[in-house]
Amino acid sequence: MTRIRLELLQWFGLFGGALAWATQQVVGYGISDSGCGIAGRQWGLPVTTLQVLLGLTAGAITIAAWTAALLAFRETRTVEEDAPGPAGRIHFFAQAALLGNVLFLVIVVLNVAGTVYQLPCRQS
Repeated sequence: MTRIRLELLQWFGLFGGALAWATQQVVGYGISDSGCGIAGRQWGLPVTTLQVLLGLTAGAITIAAWTAALLAFRETRTVEEDAPGPAGRIHFFAQAALLGNVLFLVIVVLNVAGTVYQLPCRQS
């Protein structure tokens, strides 16, 4: 595999899960807010269905990012952890992404569970 492909895999692996989770947070807030607003109730938005679809999409992107990190890690498995140059950086970031994406996947799943079992809308 070429170095450019490895770097692309490494960067997607490192940031893909985090960006998917952040997007889920922002878009999910908008979905929930529209479901609790007067206009959203009139539209009859299926808030729970939209939240689950959003969570499945974010989960799929996070799993794809984990897979990209795994591919980058496997391609650089012969490189020492503190090796200088691009190969050492790719190996290090791939290791970090393998752990980070597992954590982001757990956050995405818990976020979906929280939105599915949410309390009804209330005025504060």
